[in-house]
Amino acid sequence: MTPQHFYKKGIHDFHIPVMGTAFTVDSPIKVARYGITSVMSIGDDEMLETMRKSHCETYNRPYEEIKKWSDDYRVRRTTAYLNSIQDILDQQMIELRASAFEPGTEITKYFEMLDPNATLGQSYQAMLAAPDAEKAALQEALRAQVRPGHIEVNIMTKLDRDNYDKDGNLIELGSDALSTLRGFAESKLKSGIVFSAGFNRRLYAYCEQFDDFFPDENGVVNKWVIMKVSDYRSSVIQGRFLAKKGIWISEHRIESGLNCGGHAFASDGYLIGPILEEFKESLDGLNEDLLKTCNASLAKKDRIQYASTPTTRLTMQGGIGTHSEQTFLTDFYGVDGTGWGTPFLLVPEVTVVDDESRELLRGAQEKDLYTSEVSPLGVPFNSVRGTTSDAQKMERFENGRPGSPCPKGHLVSNWEFTKKPVCTASRFYQKRKIEQIEALDLPESEQKTMVEAVITKVCLCEDLAASVLLTTNQENKRPLKTTVCPGPNLAYFSKFVSLQEMVGHIYGQTNLLNDNYRPNFMIKELKMYIEHFEKEIKKVLPEPTVKQIDYLNLYKTNLNDGMAYYQNLIPTIIQESDEVKETMIRDLTQFQDQLTSILKANADIFLNLATA
Repeated sequence: MTPQHFYKKGIHDFHIPVMGTAFTVDSPIKVARYGITSVMSIGDDEMLETMRKSHCETYNRPYEEIKKWSDDYRVRRTTAYLNSIQDILDQQMIELRASAFEPGTEITKYFEMLDPNATLGQSYQAMLAAPDAEKAALQEALRAQVRPGHIEVNIMTKLDRDNYDKDGNLIELGSDALSTLRGFAESKLKSGIVFSAGFNRRLYAYCEQFDDFFPDENGVVNKWVIMKVSDYRSSVIQGRFLAKKGIWISEHRIESGLNCGGHAFASDGYLIGPILEEFKESLDGLNEDLLKTCNASLAKKDRIQYASTPTTRLTMQGGIGTHSEQTFLTDFYGVDGTGWGTPFLLVPEVTVVDDESRELLRGAQEKDLYTSEVSPLGVPFNSVRGTTSDAQKMERFENGRPGSPCPKGHLVSNWEFTKKPVCTASRFYQKRKIEQIEALDLPESEQKTMVEAVITKVCLCEDLAASVLLTTNQENKRPLKTTVCPGPNLAYFSKFVSLQEMVGHIYGQTNLLNDNYRPNFMIKELKMYIEHFEKEIKKVLPEPTVKQIDYLNLYKTNLNDGMAYYQNLIPTIIQESDEVKETMIRDLTQFQDQLTSILKANADIFLNLATA
């Protein structure tokens, strides 16, 4: 049997990816009724409980608090929140389907936001143009085709802190990622879970414990896996592991390593164009192999097997900003959809952002957007200058109390001063680390640099979620300051817009870009990778190891291969005008020259890097 849990071409060919922990935490009840899929982060159970209380007040729903330290509270909070979102959406759909086809109604808004070139969009236009005597029948036919977008959830797989009860005993199967997965698995959602940021074996193996990840007697999978990856190799490795458990990857969601929001997981100079090409050429073959492995595992488990390859989607996200880029990805690479994240931070009706932070985002220029070292995970983090979080961080340091009180502790990872891990953004860690540095006999400038590296970390658990409390008026006694993690694409959007306006931009019906020069998303990413390459060289100076030189050689080779690929690709992009393609070639040549200059400047140290 072939599961039918995905439609190959959905109502919309785009989705709204997860952004931070809070920014899309309730986006499904804002956009799903219009057929738009969005992704929520569900790792912060405290934030989910706060949002559930707020929504129960807004929608007049009963609310009973799930208290911290009560039995299985993390799982129960997650399940309760997801169920409440589904219940709210179900009611919204009843009301939308019952509304009249009149200006300003929900069902009219639903159809007005469709891609006018899609079949359903054309059917709506045909109804509008039909004689009055035929309209009623056509409207009922349209009404029958209305369906919501998916309520997708995200687990950042590396965030898998073990948890303990009030008495200090380890909770079995109670780590952050495992409890979050169980909360999703026990919910009423029929949707996808996005695994992002790496390979977590115990998390993936835990999927085996839940029937909803396997096909039922009708061949339907109620909960499916979406794998967010930065390259094809990641899909192969993780796909094979899950297939051996009988779990199918229903979507490979490619994200640019650098041209994205949030954490930036840079590849080794491997660019998005060649990555998409490899998926285009190889995914069918991979699926054939995975099907054999998956069915063999299902047979051993005495479960229903797949009669043919299940529906498998390919999507891409990261830096997309124009309708022509959207259509290029769907037409040339055959992706089933794209993700549009950062621009939606300027759509107040879709994302949760406090007013002060949203104003900061609206005015952000290229110079204000950068990859920082603020993440306690030690991974580059896309940031915007001037956040209230950064101001609070420096104020704490200047007042002699560096670091955060660490009220949530999801990002604990450092064992240097403790037997249990702590967060490098915490007051506990930073106080001790600074004392250790100050005790060293170091030049003042070197000591200052080391201290700055310590205090640059911010409490992402608290500060990424702050907008929830700032916008819902829920009681809180902690000082709330927000950090925001937009992608570089924000520099080209500078005004607050409605959902309908942003969807119109995606489908080419309007243009929301500002007057700043905006390079093609592939060229923008190339620029970022060359800049990252230069930073990587500086990191290993003055005496790189053989391993470091090998890494830089691989990086250089991948960059050169990618630029050669673009040299051949750009003239074939029919979605762009000749003028745009000429500009792309000009930018490409500029970055080829820049790479050559970087290599020549370091030829005395990296002799084997001197030839680009």
